[in-house]
Amino acid sequence: MSSHVVVRYRTRPETADENARLVEAVFASLAQAAPQDFAYTTFRLDDGATFVHVARHGDGANPLATLPAFAEFQRGLADRCVEPPAPSSATVVGSYGQLP
Repeated sequence: MSSHVVVRYRTRPETADENARLVEAVFASLAQAAPQDFAYTTFRLDDGATFVHVARHGDGANPLATLPAFAEFQRGLADRCVEPPAPSSATVVGSYGQLP
């Protein structure tokens, strides 16, 4: 069975680009590690400072926890934020196609 997690937070306007750079580094690490049964998407909303992360992983541990780039992303996240991360488990109600 898969687990879905949605995390939303808002950064300070002056730290939003740095946050995006750190997120991009996580995706580069994921591309190299190529974890199985894992999907991850991050959105930057129109305000430029709000980020939404959506992850799905199988029964095993979340592979993000093993990535140094993810640890680097998390370091200082609280200082970059105006609204702290609000993680929530989620249940898929419907889905069509694949998100980028």
